[in-house]
Amino acid sequence: MNFGQVLDESALFRVCFVCTGNICRSPMAEAVFKHLAREAGLENQIAVISAGTGDWHVGEPADERTVTALKNHGYDGSNHRARQFDPDWFSKLDLVVVFDHGQERILKAWATNDHDRSKVQLLLSFDNEQSLADVPDPYYSDAALFDQVLSTIEKASAALFKQVTPGITQGS
Repeated sequence: MNFGQVLDESALFRVCFVCTGNICRSPMAEAVFKHLAREAGLENQIAVISAGTGDWHVGEPADERTVTALKNHGYDGSNHRARQFDPDWFSKLDLVVVFDHGQERILKAWATNDHDRSKVQLLLSFDNEQSLADVPDPYYSDAALFDQVLSTIEKASAALFKQVTPGITQGS
C-alpha cells in the first residue's frame, strides 16, 4: 500500500495509532482523533491513520463490535480497512501512539534510530487522570468492554489532542 494514499503528508501533524490487529482499539482512536480535528477545524492540519503490528486482519473491516461502539458514540468506523504498520512510515510521522507495552516494545524494536523510537508513545501516558498503564484489548470480550475501551480512548485522545493543538495552531 502506498503511504501517500494512506496519509496526507502535507499536514502539519501526522499521527498513527497502532494496536495489534488494527480492528479494535486503533480504529477507535483514529475515528475519535479525526472527529476532534474536524470539530476544531484542523482536519487539514492533522493527518490521522491507524495500523496494526500484525498482518492477520489486513484488508478486513474493523471488528463489528468496534463499528457498533463507534456508531453508538456518534463516530463512523464503517469504512475502515485494517493495515499493518510499515517501519518506513516512521520518517513521515510525528507521533506513533500505541495501546499497550507489548506494542510499544514491538514498534520501538522496528524503529532504526532514537528519534523514531521517541515517536512511540502509550496513549494513556497523555491522560494524567488514568490509573491504567495499558488500554485493554476488547477482542476476546463482550460489547460492554468495547464501550468501556472506547470511553477510555475518547478521554485519553482528548488529552492528547489538547497537548498537540497549541503547536499546530501556532504553525498554521
